[in-house]
Amino acid sequence: MESTPKDAGHCLAGRREWVGLGVLSIACLIYSMDLSILFLATPAIVADLDPSASQLLWINDIYGFMVAGFLVTMGTLGDRIGRRRVLLIGAFAFGVASALAAFSSTAQQLIVSRALLGIAGATIAPSTLSLIVNLFKNEAERNRAIGVWGTAFSLGGLIGPLLGGFLLQHFHWGAVFLINIPVMLVLLLVAPRLLPEYKSPDGARLDLASVLLSLATVLPIIYGLKHMAADGFEFRHLLPIAAGIFVGWLFIRRQQTLSHPLIDLKLFRIPAFTASLLVNLAGMFFVFGVFLYQNLFLQFVLGLSPLEAALWSVPSSIVFTVMSLQAYRFTNRFGPVRTVLLGLVVNAVGTLTMAVAAWFENIYGVLGSTMIIAVGFVPVVLTTTGLIVGTAPPERSGSASAISETSAEFGGALGVALLGSFGTLIYRWLMDGVDVAGLDPVQMAAVKTTIGGAVETARTLGVDVLGQAAVPAWLEAARQSFSNGFALSCLLASATLLALAAVAREIYARAHIDEKAIAAAH
Repeated sequence: MESTPKDAGHCLAGRREWVGLGVLSIACLIYSMDLSILFLATPAIVADLDPSASQLLWINDIYGFMVAGFLVTMGTLGDRIGRRRVLLIGAFAFGVASALAAFSSTAQQLIVSRALLGIAGATIAPSTLSLIVNLFKNEAERNRAIGVWGTAFSLGGLIGPLLGGFLLQHFHWGAVFLINIPVMLVLLLVAPRLLPEYKSPDGARLDLASVLLSLATVLPIIYGLKHMAADGFEFRHLLPIAAGIFVGWLFIRRQQTLSHPLIDLKLFRIPAFTASLLVNLAGMFFVFGVFLYQNLFLQFVLGLSPLEAALWSVPSSIVFTVMSLQAYRFTNRFGPVRTVLLGLVVNAVGTLTMAVAAWFENIYGVLGSTMIIAVGFVPVVLTTTGLIVGTAPPERSGSASAISETSAEFGGALGVALLGSFGTLIYRWLMDGVDVAGLDPVQMAAVKTTIGGAVETARTLGVDVLGQAAVPAWLEAARQSFSNGFALSCLLASATLLALAAVAREIYARAHIDEKAIAAAH
């Protein structure tokens, strides 16, 4: 049945669909909580496991990269054996991996556990959007459902720091992973009864070669970039990057020959689809990268405890949550394209004010800028999600949903990795000439490599890094160097977002999007 204004009322969702949306939102909430909680737990992990600069980056972003790498794969598997079944398998695996992460005794074990969490998360997070598309046939209801879906992510960002801050204040950092287990158990109990199964009658056969090629494309490239940022430029770091690019070429060639490709490359011939995907990825890239900086800034530079940092972040998290629920009003008022373009400009203004606030180490400016970013970011991401699905042909909406979800997950993880690496380079450059006399060689290396290493070195020397007492000159220099790297990263984000708005405007204009037709067709 076509979803036209005339018959829209005949395809309205019932109680089962809305309850199913609630179950899917719980899964999104847990995924979002896991990311935000880890940001706060970073200082405690640094103190306990003493990871190197590259290991710390891997701990933060391996989860997101594994989700991105396996997301389309798990979507295809869901089409074959049932999305609800894959969701339940993922929930069980997520609980087991959470336990492994909680009891990790080395940085290497935590990285492996986080990788397993990412694979399990790829069975949870990606299935939500495609299930929503199948649950809600009416366009207006689907837009509202996507808003609820986005709200779950924002609530995770709000609840995660609060709960994580409390746990970190009173328990070992592993507790932030253990809280996933009871929630996964509840999901395993209620989902079979409340969530309807969906299985495509002609589900594509899973191509294992494509799965391996996609992973062999992403991970070597990120590995090379991360080690280049942590260890400085060396020719050997270009080898994995070149290998990843080559495998990526093989992956694309294979997709062109398959009747059921892992990624439908024909969708990228649609200008509006490609533009929306690029904007969606860039939005997630910069927001996740900036959020990592913000949490480290609050704790390492301003000396706040994890709980204090979480409490200071509550107002901006509330803005994100409210905007997720109200974003559809902006789209209805201005239309999808104008909403995206205006949102990018607002986002650029927010990152610009964030750069100024970070440079002067002003907490009110940093958190106020986060609220500005929320006002621009949330409508952009939710609207581009709708455009990605809406500009694709109806028979390809499932593939478009998977690509959209992959873009969001990959963009967030890439933002943490590349912006984090950029900040590390700035930090190392600014700290190169700082006087660290009195420290042994190991301490000198730690201080000049990362802000976390500098703060932890100060703690081992008996410095009250959370108090108001005088601190060594090298620690003040480390904090200023980190703040400057934070500011320059935000400045880069602002310029890129403005450039992206100009490019997107031209692409959307040439695409001649019929926004009313999108609603009628889907």
